[in-house]
This record gives sequence, structure tokens and C-alpha cells, in this order.
Amino acid sequence: MAGDLLLERYGGPAEGVSSKSSETDLVSEADRASEAAILDLLTRERPDDGLLGEEGSSREGTSGRRWVVDPLDGTINYLYRFPAWCVSVALEDADGGLVGVVHDPLRDEMFSASRGGGAFLNGARVEVNDKDSLELALVATGFAYQAPVRAPQAQLLTQVLPQVRDIRRAGAAALDLAWVSCGRLDAYFERGLKHWDWAAAKVLIAEAGGALAELDGEPRGLAAANPVLLPKLLELVA
Repeated sequence: MAGDLLLERYGGPAEGVSSKSSETDLVSEADRASEAAILDLLTRERPDDGLLGEEGSSREGTSGRRWVVDPLDGTINYLYRFPAWCVSVALEDADGGLVGVVHDPLRDEMFSASRGGGAFLNGARVEVNDKDSLELALVATGFAYQAPVRAPQAQLLTQVLPQVRDIRRAGAAALDLAWVSCGRLDAYFERGLKHWDWAAAKVLIAEAGGALAELDGEPRGLAAANPVLLPKLLELVA
């Protein structure tokens, strides 16, 4: 539904574009329309659940469950027609992530996971890679839009890059983590994102046999890999 809406607008004129945290951090009418479509569905089907959406949708629930929605992760990519963006939706309860879905409309790929139920790509089970050598790991990361945060990220990268196979930066955190869950990437780390950027994909990683760690300090950060590789990555980036 939201994916179809975004595909219909993809490549067309950018509408309703405005800045958020900085002049380079943008939101578009496509983001808002996608969130509105998801909100409408959840209001009809799950009226007792809470909701947190990136573009401002918020409501308290009575069921003890909350939906966390990123209606368009990778807005800059979307506006530039760079093919790395997705829709991310998670359901949480008192114990954390219960369900996670990351939908890549361009590739017609649906990543899904539920607590204790495994992780899947278009219905086929997926697992993280079992690589145990950081030197042979393909690692994804991303950068904040605020210059004071980007500078230390760049400095850290000069320490990480010589120690890994290579770095990838697609510009959509939920998609990066989904690709770790199915083995297209070996690991991921990033600082400066919000809860909705990671909520669904964290369920994917856990159910695909991966491990996650919060990065101490500010801005908030997350790292993910298989359980053997993650401690080695943390030595570099924590």
C-alpha cells in the first residue's frame, strides 16, 4: 500500500519538500502521504494500539502495543532517484520489538520477522553471514546531516576502513540492516538516527541469528553483525 504509493510518485516532480534537522535533511509530500496511508490502515485495523511515526503521527494506545513507522527511509535517495529507500514498520510491546517489516518497493522485496518466528525475505528464511574475520567483512554505515556530527564520523571512518574489507553507504539505515539480516552485508554501525530508523530492522537482525549493541555516548548509535563478529566491530567503533 505505502510502497505502491511511493512507486507511483517515484521519479516525478518533488512536491512539498522542506528541511528538518538541517538544510540537507529533507522531508517530502511523499513521506507524509506514505505515513498517512499507514496511519489510516492502522487506525482502522488496530485502533487500540499506540503509534509513533517519523513525520509526526503519534497516539497513545490502550493495548500495550505500539507501531513505529518510518514511511520513507532514504528520502534524499528517493528525491534523487537513487535506488536505495524503503518503508519500515515495527510493532513493539513491553518486551521490545515484536514484529518488523522492511519493504523495498523497487526490488519488490519484503523483509519480515517476528519474535521467535525467524526472519524472511519474500517468504524464504534468511540468516546473517557467519564470517568471523573483520578484515574480510563488508561493513555498512551512514552519516548524520548535521556538520558537527558528521566530522567525528568521518574521522572514525579513517580508523575503520583499513581494518575491514570495505565500507558501503547506501543512505537508508533500515535497508542496510535488512541486508545484514540476509547476508548481503556482514555488519553495520551508525550514530545519529532515531528509533523509527532501526525499530523494524532490529527484529530482523535478532531473528536472523545476528547480534545488536547500542553504542555508548551521544549521539545514539547501533552496531549489528553476527555474534562472533560484533565484539570485534565494537572494538573499532564503540
